[in-house]
Amino acid sequence: MTCLKDLAEQRRLPDHQVMDQDTLSWIIANRPTAGAAPDALPYEPLLLTPDPAWFRHPRQANSIHGIGHNARVAVLASLLGQEHRLDREELTALCVAAAVHDCRRRDDRADPGHGKRAARWLSRHGGAVTAAFGLVLPPRQLTSACAAIRLHDVPREGRTGADRRAYRLAPMLAELLLAADAMDRYRLPALRWWPDPAYLRVTIPEWLPAVAFDLMAVSEQARLDGATHHQALAHALQTLTGQ
Repeated sequence: MTCLKDLAEQRRLPDHQVMDQDTLSWIIANRPTAGAAPDALPYEPLLLTPDPAWFRHPRQANSIHGIGHNARVAVLASLLGQEHRLDREELTALCVAAAVHDCRRRDDRADPGHGKRAARWLSRHGGAVTAAFGLVLPPRQLTSACAAIRLHDVPREGRTGADRRAYRLAPMLAELLLAADAMDRYRLPALRWWPDPAYLRVTIPEWLPAVAFDLMAVSEQARLDGATHHQALAHALQTLTGQ
């Protein structure tokens, strides 16, 4: 079977894409040389693993936009949110948004509108989602989480009046979700798709790209070795924290 890296070079990636060993080995071999992960994370990460049943299609739960990606974005969001001094409720809203932001995708392509679909889904299932995570999210902050999700796949220049109103509800959450999502782009099978902080509007701490890369590489390898999504990410965090 042709690996994702080769399919990306040939511009014939399938609708549903799952990490493979050849692609992950290529990603690891191309690890960015700038920066190194710190000996210990400066903040306590929050691990939120979404339920497979929350995804629109079963195939999407294990795809490159599936459980592992959403959970890693939640971890990165928890670190970014603490770096930017969010209060407890704002941080919870950001992490919940990150953990489900891609759950309504139809496929692993651009899929315009998947942010709006996920926002509508969370607005209806927010109580069940937060209960599953053992969290509490007031209605106002749930609205902010939904606003951030709605905007994460909408180009800035293509935002409608409704999109701009949503942004005004939660500008910092929207920008931090975009940044956390971007930091997990190291999993993608072409260098041109990897994160570029120049496109982000929040400050990225110098240690975060290395943490994001290692979090992805270690968790994806653990998955390929047979771990569950939760086990894989817990192992990656244990590796990063040295505990």
